[in-house]
Amino acid sequence: MDAALRDIGISLVQWDALRAIERMPHASGHDLAIATFQSDQSFGTLASRLLARGLIARSAGQGRRLEHALTESGRAALREGYQIAFGVLDELFAPLDEEQRAALLEALQVLTTDAPSS
Repeated sequence: MDAALRDIGISLVQWDALRAIERMPHASGHDLAIATFQSDQSFGTLASRLLARGLIARSAGQGRRLEHALTESGRAALREGYQIAFGVLDELFAPLDEEQRAALLEALQVLTTDAPSS
């Protein structure tokens, strides 16, 4: 996936950050770091790179908080990334027939559904 995304000039980590910013508009760097499994410092460095490339905008929030939002270029990169991701996933799951895909989906739903604690 990372190699395919690099063809459009972004890394998997950068695309993940764009996805998080889309899901959490105007979130703080700290909240986005948590959402992307990074340290605050790592996300700050990543956000600075995205800002320099014009993919995100930062604005002053309450106190010292910096809020993040996608720019039009960031939204375009995100859309291109989704097209690539869908293509990679289609290729990955191509060997499975419809019945196997349905069984996999069912198994994944069991794993991700909140089960009552025993």
